[in-house]
Amino acid sequence: MSLRNSANHYICQSYSDTMKNNRPLRKILQLINLESDIDEYENIHETIEKELVFKGTNLWILVFAILVASVGLNMNSTAVIIGAMLISPLMGPINGLGYSIATYDLPLFRQALKNFTFAVFAGLLASTAYFAISPISTAHSELLARTSPTIYDVLIAFFGGMAGIVAITSKKKGNVIPGVAIATALMPPLCTAGYGLATGQFTFFFGALYLFTINTVFIALSAFLISQILKLPIRGTIAEAQKKRINQMITVVLTLVLIPSIYFGYLMVQKEKFTENAAMYVENISVVEGNYLLKHEINPKTRTIQLVYGGTLLTEAQKDDILERADEFSLRDVNIEVEQGFSYSDLASRNSEVETLKAEINRLNMILRDRNAELTGISATREKGSDLLAELAVLYPEVSGVSYAQTLNYIKGRETPDTLALVMVTTKGKDLTGKEKELVGKWLSTRLRTTAVKVLFNQ
Repeated sequence: MSLRNSANHYICQSYSDTMKNNRPLRKILQLINLESDIDEYENIHETIEKELVFKGTNLWILVFAILVASVGLNMNSTAVIIGAMLISPLMGPINGLGYSIATYDLPLFRQALKNFTFAVFAGLLASTAYFAISPISTAHSELLARTSPTIYDVLIAFFGGMAGIVAITSKKKGNVIPGVAIATALMPPLCTAGYGLATGQFTFFFGALYLFTINTVFIALSAFLISQILKLPIRGTIAEAQKKRINQMITVVLTLVLIPSIYFGYLMVQKEKFTENAAMYVENISVVEGNYLLKHEINPKTRTIQLVYGGTLLTEAQKDDILERADEFSLRDVNIEVEQGFSYSDLASRNSEVETLKAEINRLNMILRDRNAELTGISATREKGSDLLAELAVLYPEVSGVSYAQTLNYIKGRETPDTLALVMVTTKGKDLTGKEKELVGKWLSTRLRTTAVKVLFNQ
């Protein structure tokens, strides 16, 4: 027996003895063993081939799923979006890409890539057409959530893809595939990209397309890795140099997709930390020596905190103290704006202004009242003159006109004038006699209820 064979025999014997002596470990390995439930290789291959096709039924299902997801995003309905994910057949060609690379099946890879590209363009066309004719163009939270992918989306796509390919290769598929469709969420980012195209918002388009790319690449990577782990049979002949080139291309694609997501994930974590620290800081400075925080606004994007206080007037020393407390909560390079909403001294001065304004309003009301009384008097005088003419014309038909006015009569030696009713009686044709004029004067005194009447006669 050669030295190598002796070594191999010793290692195998040692492993066998270890497993016999360590039954709990053997049970654990049996629990996590995937090969015990693996389906026939040909069945796995046929399943993946069948799910690649995008024509007829599958194509229409894809279009309808895209339209359902677009409506869900448009109406901001999570339930509708989940429904669209469940009926979407989009994961088939992505799993096919990973599987074909792992088994070096280049014809299958080309077919999967071709069908996947066609499905993406069909989905983009359907979603763009929907959002172009939809009267609602507001970007709700469900849309916005698909425009800023991070490393966490990479993890979701990777582990979701793992679950999907394990289910495909297993005899007991169960209801894993619908769950994977929900987790990896391929449909919403594709629809959001269509929204960006339809509305001309290319930040939405590229952000959503990047999220879709993340999902695609890492689902395919999951399919590739599981296919390698399960040692699915190689279905094509390929040179070692070409294998090396394929592995290099996979590495480059993963790096290009992964690095931006790590950066965006870092930014998201920083924003979350800033928001959390800012919230604790705001709670700490909610009361400052008789001043109360009325309103605050935290903006993690611009690293700005706006504070509005009410109470006693904030001094410069108090404002400096508020700014210095930010260091205790790791808030450095932060723009903190401290504003005075109102102070008690402001309220006192405003009360004084209110009283002055009330006095001015009362003065104006009195002027208006006097003017109204004056206008009322003019109107009453006009009506009284008309009544006097009508009544005198009945008594004396020759009376053709009456002038009536209230005037002031100034008398020498008196400080205040008397009010005098001045009446001018005009006759036409025949003049009134002296007796008649005397009677008219007495009648006017009785009618006007005053002895201060001056009567003039004019023919």
